[in-house]
Amino acid sequence: MANNSYSGVKNSVAEPNHDGEFGCSLNELRSLMELRGAEALHKIQESYGDINGLCIRLKTSPVDGLSGQPPDIEKREVAFGQNFIPPKKPKTFLQLVWEALQDVTLIILEVAAIVSLGLSFYKPPDSETQNCGEAAGGVEDEGEAEAGWIEGAAILLSVICVVLVTAFNDWSKEKQFRGLQSRIEQEQKFMVVRGGQVLPIPVAEIVVGDIAQIKYGDLLPADGILIQGNDLKIDESSLTGESDHVKKSMEKDPMLLSGTHVMEGSGKMVVTAVGVNSQTGIIFTLLGAGEDDDDDEEKEKKEKEKKKEKKTKAQDGAAMEMQPLNCDEGAEGEEKKKSNMPKKEKSVLQGKLTKLAVQIGKAGLVMSAITVIILVVLFVVDTFWIQGLPWEKECTPIYVQFFVKFFIIGVTVLVVAVPEGLPLAVTISLAYSVKKMMKDNNLVRHLDACETMGNATAICSDKTGTLTMNRMRVVQVFISDKHYKKVPEPDVIPASTMDLLILGISVNCAYTTKIMSPEKEGGLNRQVGNKTECALLGFAMDLKKDYQAVRNEIPEEKLYKVYTFNSVRKSMSTVLKNTDGSFRMFSKGASEILLKKCYKILTVTGEAKVFRPRDRDDVVKRVIEPMASEGLRTICLAYRDFPASEGEPDWDNESDILTRLTCVCIVGIEDPVRPEVPDAIRRCQRAGVTVRMVTGDNLNTARAIATKCGILQPGDDFLCLEGKEFNRRIRNEKGEIEQERIDKIWPKLRVLARSSPTDKHTLVKGIIDSTVLERRQVVAVTGDGTNDGPALKKADVGFAMGIAGTDVAKEASDIILTDDNFSSIVKAVMWGRNVYDSISKFLQFQLTVNVVAVIVAFTGACITQDSPLKAVQMLWVNLIMDTFASLALATEPPTESLLLRKPYGRNKPLISRTMMKNILGHAVYQLTIIFTLLFAGEKIFDIDSGRNAPLHAPPSEHYTIVFNTFVMMQLFNEINARKIHGERNVFEGIFNNLIFCTIVFGTFLIQIVIVQFGGKPFSCVGLNIEQWLWCVFLGFGCLLWGQIISSIPTSRLKFLKTAGHGTQKEEIPDEELEELDDLDEIDHAERELRRGQILWFRGLNRIQTQIRVVNAFRSSLSPYEGLEKPESRTSIHNFMTHPEFRIEDSEPHIPLIDDTDAEDDAPTKRNATPTPPPPPSPNQNNNAVDSGIHLFLDPSKPATPSAPGSPMHSLETSL
Repeated sequence: MANNSYSGVKNSVAEPNHDGEFGCSLNELRSLMELRGAEALHKIQESYGDINGLCIRLKTSPVDGLSGQPPDIEKREVAFGQNFIPPKKPKTFLQLVWEALQDVTLIILEVAAIVSLGLSFYKPPDSETQNCGEAAGGVEDEGEAEAGWIEGAAILLSVICVVLVTAFNDWSKEKQFRGLQSRIEQEQKFMVVRGGQVLPIPVAEIVVGDIAQIKYGDLLPADGILIQGNDLKIDESSLTGESDHVKKSMEKDPMLLSGTHVMEGSGKMVVTAVGVNSQTGIIFTLLGAGEDDDDDEEKEKKEKEKKKEKKTKAQDGAAMEMQPLNCDEGAEGEEKKKSNMPKKEKSVLQGKLTKLAVQIGKAGLVMSAITVIILVVLFVVDTFWIQGLPWEKECTPIYVQFFVKFFIIGVTVLVVAVPEGLPLAVTISLAYSVKKMMKDNNLVRHLDACETMGNATAICSDKTGTLTMNRMRVVQVFISDKHYKKVPEPDVIPASTMDLLILGISVNCAYTTKIMSPEKEGGLNRQVGNKTECALLGFAMDLKKDYQAVRNEIPEEKLYKVYTFNSVRKSMSTVLKNTDGSFRMFSKGASEILLKKCYKILTVTGEAKVFRPRDRDDVVKRVIEPMASEGLRTICLAYRDFPASEGEPDWDNESDILTRLTCVCIVGIEDPVRPEVPDAIRRCQRAGVTVRMVTGDNLNTARAIATKCGILQPGDDFLCLEGKEFNRRIRNEKGEIEQERIDKIWPKLRVLARSSPTDKHTLVKGIIDSTVLERRQVVAVTGDGTNDGPALKKADVGFAMGIAGTDVAKEASDIILTDDNFSSIVKAVMWGRNVYDSISKFLQFQLTVNVVAVIVAFTGACITQDSPLKAVQMLWVNLIMDTFASLALATEPPTESLLLRKPYGRNKPLISRTMMKNILGHAVYQLTIIFTLLFAGEKIFDIDSGRNAPLHAPPSEHYTIVFNTFVMMQLFNEINARKIHGERNVFEGIFNNLIFCTIVFGTFLIQIVIVQFGGKPFSCVGLNIEQWLWCVFLGFGCLLWGQIISSIPTSRLKFLKTAGHGTQKEEIPDEELEELDDLDEIDHAERELRRGQILWFRGLNRIQTQIRVVNAFRSSLSPYEGLEKPESRTSIHNFMTHPEFRIEDSEPHIPLIDDTDAEDDAPTKRNATPTPPPPPSPNQNNNAVDSGIHLFLDPSKPATPSAPGSPMHSLETSL
């Protein structure tokens, strides 16, 4: 990072020079952390002598850590800052109010109301009014005319109401999110050494000078310097954009930076910078995390997450540059970032809703325009033509007043037509669900994940810890030529074998793994660290031996070399140096793999005898297969001696080191299935969700567990494959993955064993991209390891394990299972479906009101030149139906019956035919009643007619009855709307939802107040008891009518159309897809708005691509590098940041529309695993056509039409 930019970013922490206190100041450490590799080592040697010198200056001990005394910790916090990056200030309530006011319909209303207010205060001279036509005359008396301002004021008041409610909702949503954030933050702990004890402490409490233990899968919480490491590799792509893992060692490069991921190995570091002074913190300060930079859901994700979202979400580290640091991009980048921020949050549901809302809004706009035009025309024709009056100057204000009144009526029609409650309903429903899901052990990190889960059709689950209890223990052993079905007595094992076994287990398990005494008396021992290793340590304890004594004798610093476990090796080895200069290496790993490398085995006497391939096959048949078929995981323990005479072997040549082993024993480790899992899996299968198990265990173990869980039923013809076989079947002769081949396999596949993370990702991608079934599969994946990152990202919903999961997995996930339990996933499915249904219920209710209100206002206005429902009344109805109804219907608790139906597809319309039937059916009933009351009400109730009233006439009983009946019908229809699948009993479980009951009764009471005491502002007159009973009775009719409607079979009504589909890809023109291809979801409202913008940007985009491509061909490189890098598909910007294909061109950087996407797009779920580039063609001349052909043969993308958005696509167009 450029050092110059830091001068301005001084920290807010008080910075007196604490040289007296500690041997180095904040600035010294800060400048030290900016160095890398050799420079840093040089600086450390120059300033401090060595790392220990630094530790002494920081008053900490590399072995015992800090004392942990509060005064000491406080001093450090004052001197070097705290480990947290201050979050952005939340929007104040006023800012939210201001945002809510930006709504177009509200602005129109405000303008109309103000004009109306202004005009009502203008009094024309009395004598003149007579000649202004009949419509104007008949102003009853002074008092009434005085009250003309009330309508305008009332509209303003109701607008204020709507705004406050919206703002309050946003505010509480934000508050909930902050609560969620702080919860996530508190839950994040890190292992540090304090007072010689290893303790987990919250990340925010780490201070400079702490000694932190780091291990595979950690996300480093602060900057530090390595003081002891084994085979440590770090993924620094989140800071540097280089996707290669960086080796860290004391000799070469000891600098560890916050926000980077430990991909392999373990070690200890001394913390040198925390919070705003760490590398990530500095970048944050530059990005202005303190100021308002991007207003979006982003602020709700915690800093750590933000860090990821901005730098890279992809574990494969698609190269990224720190975006807003490019100066020429600053302002525009920010602007566009704003417009692009919500991309990730637009879910399927929101896509459908936005589209529906836009359609309804357009219809409403047309209706309201027609209403206004008709009213104006009628008035003009009536006044100036039929009565034949000239336009008098004195009459102008009166006429204008009429026009304003018409305009207000038109606007009210529009307000009622536009369902602004939709987004509110989604928000409320999701926020409510997220809150409740916390109780069901689902911590939702991305709101839309919860709703996507309802559509899930497939779940790919890990075995260990999710389906099983993740409490491993050794139950069978094969040792000294004998297979014991339970752990043997210590005395039957030869002493020499026993010593080797215990020494091997003690040193060759990570020192972070231990078995602690139980928290409660009589409980089970607590297993800390890797569970498989815990089983082995437990095995040592079962043999009455103490592993801790061995570890005290050989502390971690004395281990000569450690090959840590990773998904490629599938084994772990530790080397000890003996006093005579010889070496001994202990190994443990998957038995099939390690046995192949053994050439001797220990016998009954404790001697080693030769172990031939046929003996090996014999052991596999006699021991390993029987263990595996009982669902045990088999681990082989072995060792090898390197005599001193041969000198020191080449430790980096692993294949030579890990051979010629001597097998000590083979253990069978059991991990019992969680008791609640079989039932959960049955519920999933009943709900139409396929459960697949993806595990690293061998096939027999996996099959045994799958049968116990109920994933496999006896007699089913489902496939169980091993990773190797799976890969063989899906790849063609060239070794490339073909979608057609995957399609032949996945529908039958239930168990994938011995799978690598890449296999998991391939499977998930294959299922998602598949087009075999008519609806696209929605896949959920569970993962806990660092290597599951790509699969979690690619899946529609990624579940990470809250207990066993690594930080990397949690970063990549959408939902964290706080209890690591599969049955919580079923709960998530239930909540997801519930969200979908809540929205549909709300829509059914909302649209009925919309249809009725719009038609009533429209016809009423055309026939009687005055809307029967006044502006203020409309706004009240709008408030009931939007805000309150969305609250009431969106908070229905889920029921088990949700799991009895198949999942909705991604293209399932929001409004099914049953709902359409309900909407139209109820609309017919309501319209009939209202028009009857409107045109015959005065005769029925024997009251004065309210039709054709003059301008400021007092409210009439007639229209009050119409209004009241309308509201009553809505109230009862709200109860009808609780069921959308045509169920009979609409009252079922109504008292489980207190919010619903409260809102219905509350609305009823307010309605009574409005009618009896609303008076002029609400255009209401008090009604007597009889009239009230009639209104309620007519409303109650809705429930009876609902029963009649549900008796009509939907299948008969062929003419009903569904509405609210997601946009299918085919409907969008190609060139637009190209730009949209980079976004996760297509946001329709935005699409409408951005067409022009897109074309303009696309022009620039093309020009730039062409310049770059030409430059690329000019440079002597073969075009197959760089251009074929799969990560570079997302945007040209990424393509440019690839180190091996850097073109230094001098033209200024034109901001592309893609640049801003790069931020959201590193992980766009299209490019998470690199596919092998096609072999370069024989003719190496730079012929672009040739390279183009290769690109489009790339088999990993059969479904996408020539990968729009890729540089090659533009290249092809420019050629």
